[in-house]
Amino acid sequence: QVQLVESGGGLVQPGGSLTLSCATSGFNLDEYAIGWFRPAPGKQRERVSCLSFHDGSTYSADSVKGRFTMSRDKAKNLVYLHMNSLKPEDAAVYYCSTGGGLVGCPFAPAYWGQRTQVTVSS
Repeated sequence: QVQLVESGGGLVQPGGSLTLSCATSGFNLDEYAIGWFRPAPGKQRERVSCLSFHDGSTYSADSVKGRFTMSRDKAKNLVYLHMNSLKPEDAAVYYCSTGGGLVGCPFAPAYWGQRTQVTVSS
């Protein structure tokens, strides 16, 4: 079955960088999109970034454009969220998600990881 496991969270100073990992299993990542989400005021979870390996489509929230990017280690079935120039408002729990096969970005989440905590503080 579809499994997503996040890691890489931690404490970082404002302006610093952090890379989150999403270990995927149980499905062919070439046919899926992976997204990262975090809680936001007035929303259950805010879509932060998305990358579809099915059709190449991408999505980045305005709040992270130019600072967050995604990449993949195909051999390890890992998907990364590279976070640069971190701000205190980026502090949150981050969830890795997928919506199922053969979809692009953005997608309706169907599966979630267990989350990883990012703290941005001096």
